[in-house]
Amino acid sequence: MATPSTVFTEMVSTTMRNVADDMSDNLSANNATLSRLKEKGNFRNLDGGYEIQVPIEYAGNSNIQRYSGYDTQNIDASDNFTSAKYDWRQIAVYVTSSGRELRMNSGESQMINLVKAKKKNALKTGANFFSVDMYSDGTLPEQINGLANIIQTNGQGTVGGIDSATWTFWRNKFREIAGTNAYTSATLKGEMNGLWLPLIRGTDKPDLIILSHDFYSTYEAGEQQLQRYMNADMANSGFAGLKYKTADVIFDDNTNFTTTAERGYFLNTNYLYVAQHEAAKWTQDEEKRPINQDAIVIPYYWQGNLVCSNRSLQGILIDAA
Repeated sequence: MATPSTVFTEMVSTTMRNVADDMSDNLSANNATLSRLKEKGNFRNLDGGYEIQVPIEYAGNSNIQRYSGYDTQNIDASDNFTSAKYDWRQIAVYVTSSGRELRMNSGESQMINLVKAKKKNALKTGANFFSVDMYSDGTLPEQINGLANIIQTNGQGTVGGIDSATWTFWRNKFREIAGTNAYTSATLKGEMNGLWLPLIRGTDKPDLIILSHDFYSTYEAGEQQLQRYMNADMANSGFAGLKYKTADVIFDDNTNFTTTAERGYFLNTNYLYVAQHEAAKWTQDEEKRPINQDAIVIPYYWQGNLVCSNRSLQGILIDAA
């Protein structure tokens, strides 16, 4: 029996024509960090390159000097910039249907419902998958560099091709609470204060703090009487949370904290970006027909990475188990 593949393909193409925008909306609605990055315009479309290159200003101009009258000036060249280089990572999600499924839904209304269900499933799958990777350490094959890779518990690591054991400007800040589970609602804020101050540079400061379950519960218990809730924009995006100084504080159930140690990420999202290839930002490819299956497969591809241009202004609070 003939498979109504043309109808299915045309409907998928029409319904999912703006899948890149739809996926971007779905990702940001599913993850507070991505929501903040999208709000700041920190989704960057790139047109190619062997790697994702991020310029870094790592030092001031070394030839600045005080002088008087005819003093000789220092005009030596100053090395102020370098680049972090991140690998391209790829993700694919497929809208698939078997010939049997297509024939059973060959009527127009049934086909419309089928395509809508397939689209919804693809968007949800992509959003959940990407949200987990956002907080990962990037060790799985072809996984993006998640926050656990960019912001490490000892402040070091090689990120973006730069070894922070050698280049100290590239170390993130960290603070470990003494003891195990020794913090309380009365002491946790002091620990947060101890991490906050080293992360301030002029007007630069963290704008988003993501706490794991016990950290968030303890912080919330100490703040409830003060009723210090986050700004309306973040709350309206669906992420209920609190405030700490000028930063929003949230618990994100997508954080994928896979250890027993509690964590709190102090993010300055001015220096975090989702870099993606403009030709593969959940972009639809041509339909595929398996030679040994009665089915149609329509792929959607993403290529990019989570990148950071300043690790020294990112921090993590930990309570070792």
